Amino acid sequence: MRPRRLAPLLPDPRRLLRYLNPSAAMAPAAAHLATSADPDEDLCASAAAEAAAVEELAPAPPLPPPPVSAEERVERAWAHWRRLGSPRLSVAPMVDNSELPFRMLCRRYGADAAYTPMLHSRIFSENEKHRSMEFTTCKEDRPLFVQFCANDPDILLKAAKMVEPYCDYVDINFGCPQRIARRGNYGAFLMDNLPLVKSLVQNLSANLYVPVSCKIRIFPQLEDTLAYAKMLEEAGASLVAVHGRTRDQKDGKKFRADWDAIKAVKDALRIPVLANGNIRHMEDVKDCLEYTGVDGVLSAETLLENPALFAGFRTKEWKEDGDGIGDSGLDQADLVIEYLKLCEQYPVPWRMVRSHIHKMLGDWFRVHPEVREEFNKQTKLTFEWLHDMIMRLKQLGGRTPLYRKEVALPTTTTAAGNV
Repeated sequence: MRPRRLAPLLPDPRRLLRYLNPSAAMAPAAAHLATSADPDEDLCASAAAEAAAVEELAPAPPLPPPPVSAEERVERAWAHWRRLGSPRLSVAPMVDNSELPFRMLCRRYGADAAYTPMLHSRIFSENEKHRSMEFTTCKEDRPLFVQFCANDPDILLKAAKMVEPYCDYVDINFGCPQRIARRGNYGAFLMDNLPLVKSLVQNLSANLYVPVSCKIRIFPQLEDTLAYAKMLEEAGASLVAVHGRTRDQKDGKKFRADWDAIKAVKDALRIPVLANGNIRHMEDVKDCLEYTGVDGVLSAETLLENPALFAGFRTKEWKEDGDGIGDSGLDQADLVIEYLKLCEQYPVPWRMVRSHIHKMLGDWFRVHPEVREEFNKQTKLTFEWLHDMIMRLKQLGGRTPLYRKEVALPTTTTAAGNV
């Protein structure tokens, strides 16, 4: 399936986007993407890729439905969730790391849904190159959440309209705790301006056909978290994903996510709720679903090391002695090879490829630091060089297998029916 890449908007506002297929032989409209001063910003298009092709215009989406009552909004939220298959295992949004090839790799290994990396709504709506570089999708890339950061309701709506036909939720990032979010006044730092948060959700909900979701962090005080989540539901959100850490708890290894707070949000809301935090293997997924009663979980950092997490695989760090767990025959180098093949099919900037290789081969590089140093010295990567590097790592030995254990997930029952 050809990857779909956003191109400039056409003059007719009723027609939103063309999809472009990127390749090494770039189409003239995208030729500038292959001439960056930094080779890591170039697309990782393979020499064998076909010439880019422009597909037919996507049909304009239907007009947004008229405003509905709170009860109808809740019913629509659950009906949409069920139409998607009630996905319970999702790839969390990760800047530069939840791009199309990685999403597709995770989907091969059990992920039911996925988020795009966080996209900056103003830059996305104004900059053609940014759209072409940062957002791609394909037919099989569903269900899909497209996530934006924003602090202006009109700019956010403009960006959301561009992706509306190609996703299942437009998600607003209210959870990023990093310094850049503080400087840009978005993400978790909008928790200090709840009227703005409400207006961002209301404006999207009233003007989009696709449902609106929100990814949030918790407040230090539970009552503030619950009031926040209820406000989002009342403003028109159809789903809320809760990262169970506060804005100041940036280190996931130092601070455990608060499942009690997530459970309280789930109990307080009438729309689907997802949990984010403490998901390292499928036992954690099972425990989280049972403890919190949420409708699904998200994983981020652990997936970067082990994209096969949702298929029951786990790394040595989380291996447990006992029956039913052992060497699966799969290792992280095998996953890197699969990922590289997906990158040839769905080109992305080399910086994303480089980042994933570091994370998936971290254990191998610690055993063979000389290979890591050689990798870091490469100013311009190629698929051939990367495949040769992986073969050398395998020949040098020090393989760390992935382990597998079958885990049966619980069947959850909500006020909206069985999921």
